[in-house]
Amino acid sequence: MDLQELREQINQTDRQIEELFARRMALCLDVAQYKIENNMEVFQAGREKEIIERVRNNAPKGLENSAEVLFTTLMDISKSKQYQRFFAANRHIEHKTLDLSASAEVAVPGTAGSYSEEAARKLLPNGSPRFFADFEDVIKSVLSGECELGILPIQNSTAGSVSRTYELMKKYELNICATTKVKIDHCLAAGRAKSIEEVTQVFSHEQALQQCSEFLKAHGLKGTEYFNTALAADKVKGSDEPIAAVCSRKCAKEKGLTILAENIANANDNFTRFILISKDTLCPEGADIISVSLTLPHQRSALYRMLTKFSVAGLNLTMIESKPIANTDFDAVFYLDFEGSILSHDVVRLLAELESELSYFRFLGNYKEF
Repeated sequence: MDLQELREQINQTDRQIEELFARRMALCLDVAQYKIENNMEVFQAGREKEIIERVRNNAPKGLENSAEVLFTTLMDISKSKQYQRFFAANRHIEHKTLDLSASAEVAVPGTAGSYSEEAARKLLPNGSPRFFADFEDVIKSVLSGECELGILPIQNSTAGSVSRTYELMKKYELNICATTKVKIDHCLAAGRAKSIEEVTQVFSHEQALQQCSEFLKAHGLKGTEYFNTALAADKVKGSDEPIAAVCSRKCAKEKGLTILAENIANANDNFTRFILISKDTLCPEGADIISVSLTLPHQRSALYRMLTKFSVAGLNLTMIESKPIANTDFDAVFYLDFEGSILSHDVVRLLAELESELSYFRFLGNYKEF
């Protein structure tokens, strides 16, 4: 038998599989209707386990794992289709429209001259910044109603994600309603010290220190973490010691500091992404990014199976990141961004499916980048 004949047999087998697949999906929808009429849950753990055991027992030697993957995927597709039948098209997520032209009070970490203030003014040109020392204070002020909105850094193009922001997103129920990028242009600024050689210690946010690590190492400078870049500049301004801060050029000038070196970041194109947070679900017109957080069970292929749901729904994942959960045995929270709108029935059904199946799931917001 030559290669062409073998390929033709594969094609014939594929056509049989396609017909059987369509038949199985039709039967699954009939099962969904029965479950709806009899007030049953979509996910039946016992039934799934029974099928996998049977498949493994019937599989040819050496194909047990492969057969399990195939039928697990089939069952995941079936469940997704059943959920689409369960969650009717009239299901929706309550939200309000975000008005970025409003004169809202915005909670900002740090002080005047910080990159966070720059991000806040970029998103809300008519907003009134209120400054807080810590990221957590920003969130508390928003959730208490003291401020209508808040701004937090979440990711840097050089140093990666801002771990503190992710920790607080797990701890508090907040909503992301917009995001923007700010170009970071760090300098080394001092008060008493008049040259780099005089500097004994450099203060700044951990991210800023990471972003300028090559410069600091090259000059033998010791970096010390501080709340943020602007507050580090304040510390330097009020000190009689020869210390310095990594901050923006604008911040250094506003605080009357001496700029000892400019453009000190490891990368020339250095950007930080900031998120605008709110207590309620606010969505700007044209929102096209959705963020969620979730945990997965300690089971083989759990992440792969979760991602199958996005493929079945035809939705494109743009970011996935995991963060460890404190005081656990290496458990993790997954943060996902994907393209979509909560005005889409497919999106709403997927969110409902994830919420129904997972022990921890949180919708974080539907927004766009400005």
